[in-house]
Amino acid sequence: MKTILFLGASSTQVPPIVYAVEQGYHVLTCDNRPNNPGHRLAHESYNISTTAKEAVLELAASRNIDGIVAYASDPAAPTAAFVAERLGLPGNPYESVLTLSQKNRFREFLQRNGFNAPRSCSFHDQAEAQEWLDQLDPPVYVKPIDSSGGKGITVLEDKDGFADAFAHAMNFSFEKKVVVEEKIRGKVGYQNDSDVFMVNGKLRFWIWGDSHFNHACSPPFQAASSYPGSLETRLEKKVCQELERLLGLLNFRSGAFNVEFLIDANDEIWFLEVGARNGGGGTVDAIKFATGVDMAKYTVDVALGGDCSSLKNRKTSGYWAECLVHSLVSGELESLEFSDELAGKVFQKTIWTNPGDMIYKATGSNHALGMMILKFESREEMNRMLDDISSHIFVKVRSGVMMGQETVTSPA
Repeated sequence: MKTILFLGASSTQVPPIVYAVEQGYHVLTCDNRPNNPGHRLAHESYNISTTAKEAVLELAASRNIDGIVAYASDPAAPTAAFVAERLGLPGNPYESVLTLSQKNRFREFLQRNGFNAPRSCSFHDQAEAQEWLDQLDPPVYVKPIDSSGGKGITVLEDKDGFADAFAHAMNFSFEKKVVVEEKIRGKVGYQNDSDVFMVNGKLRFWIWGDSHFNHACSPPFQAASSYPGSLETRLEKKVCQELERLLGLLNFRSGAFNVEFLIDANDEIWFLEVGARNGGGGTVDAIKFATGVDMAKYTVDVALGGDCSSLKNRKTSGYWAECLVHSLVSGELESLEFSDELAGKVFQKTIWTNPGDMIYKATGSNHALGMMILKFESREEMNRMLDDISSHIFVKVRSGVMMGQETVTSPA
């Protein structure tokens, strides 16, 4: 029986754990949150941080694992690569995964190799960062070098508030380092965000989704991704070629990658993030329903050295979206409701926040209250609802504010 170790067991990390259990593998999970639901599915669970590389290596060696997975987690991806490399398990180069995981290294890589990249620099010291800020024209991003899901990011429209933005980013950085960079403006339309899968150095599967942001949040919160995306066919091949070149330069061979990019007014590609892991939230579920391809399955298979050569690209069928349920206010949750129109589009829903819980205005994926898979009748309907998601999700908190079209005062 093969033994596989999963780094992380949160609600969004359950799908590959379920698949591994169904396949009869011996499943281990570890993270520093013992109440995470994935631990209840595993045969063994361990209270070890997924970023504690040496501790995870010691566990993996002692349990003689056959494979390791960091699913939907940027911070855990380097640990998985480190362990796989040290134990001779299937995986990708540790230094290459670090390059993708740390924003400063990734920007430097892009610039060295002829890819489009924003002007960007990283700092431990706020005073030095302030000097760099003075060379940029707003808006600018201030963000941790090593976080994901929008956590710790501030978009500054002017240079006021930089000290608070720097401290906020530093608070979310494992390496205690902050990136300050210019904001790239794309052409009118959507930013692209989705997953791809590489087998033996070649992209075998890709799907480009449209990102839908809630601009009532600061920074704008990526509330949903929809499939199929609106990227023009003539640009799809160009993106795939450039992405394959990027991954090839870093000696990646196999596995899932989460990719965010935008196209500017000159049809130039700007890779914003490339993560050596699956997308979080409901990305994998939405892709499975849209195309029939189960990325969770292939992620487990490739981690155990399985043959994934049968994987082929597939077109989408229907109109699908993943949507993170979120709030525009902070407080004690009293109730969560949806418009009748949105409720009629829900194909799958998981809410992990209960009345009485403290919730927070969404500034990153860590503030999500739950996740939904939505199915629509048309692209027009899908875009209309997702671009105005605040009109369809109503969050009532005891502080007396509600997300949605109206404000409701609740009892203190």
